[in-house]
Amino acid sequence: MSDGSTERAGAPGWLVLVYRVPSEPTRHRATVWRRLRSMGAVYLQNSVAAMPAGKASEHALRKLRREILDMEGTALILSAEALAGNSEVLALFQQARDAEYEEILDKCGDFHAGLEKEYAASHFTYGELEENEVELLKLRGWFEKVQARDAFGAPLREKTEAALAACGEALEAYASRVYEEDGGEA
Repeated sequence: MSDGSTERAGAPGWLVLVYRVPSEPTRHRATVWRRLRSMGAVYLQNSVAAMPAGKASEHALRKLRREILDMEGTALILSAEALAGNSEVLALFQQARDAEYEEILDKCGDFHAGLEKEYAASHFTYGELEENEVELLKLRGWFEKVQARDAFGAPLREKTEAALAACGEALEAYASRVYEEDGGEA
């Protein structure tokens, strides 16, 4: 175990939100949880969440703090440097991003399965092509949101990026087939 001094070297700073929201209505707690999750924050314990320090993080937490106060709750935003345990906080952050990337990877698998189903049914229509294009755009947008909060390059980032590229290639192949079936040129 380190004394903390070597662990701090080059360690990121953190913003920590400590809050309390009245127990009723319960939707307020759910709102705060959803907001924190969408920002990429990780919970250190109940009602204590952290995220990498930065202007965007600070702005988002300040906005959330105002919302919590409007809910008749309390909230503090602290700027913190982990004196010990930084690697554990970083690991939590990386696990959270990898969980999000894993969801996208699962959806990429579903995307390929959907295209395979179209091939099996010889269903090559512009409507299906458009539907699949929309789905791929959603996946790419989701990835961009996760990537934006992935401050440290979580392990599954590159694999997810490659999976999305493979989805794009598969869609291009399907599009070529749709154009062929229509009698046009690919």
